[in-house]
Amino acid sequence: MDFDWLGVSFELTKLPPKDIEESFEDPFSLKLLPDDNADGTETRYYNLGKSLGGRAVFSVFWTDGKRYRVIFARDMTNAEHDFFERKKAEDI
Repeated sequence: MDFDWLGVSFELTKLPPKDIEESFEDPFSLKLLPDDNADGTETRYYNLGKSLGGRAVFSVFWTDGKRYRVIFARDMTNAEHDFFERKKAEDI
């Protein structure tokens, strides 16, 4: 996966790019498409996954099929983490 980190609009010191990239490579990561994209803007997706160190990361991103551009990332909330773990258990 090729990530574009130039000019991101969120703080990368609290959540390093390495952890975000690893969350995309998590074999149990969930990539979700929001229900509504009626405004005609480029499609944005959600990713929920864990880094190799076990950090649970929620990201908003877009992709052109080759590059990934993370628009926003943060630690998962408790509800998001519970959802992630339920979906992971369904796949096992």
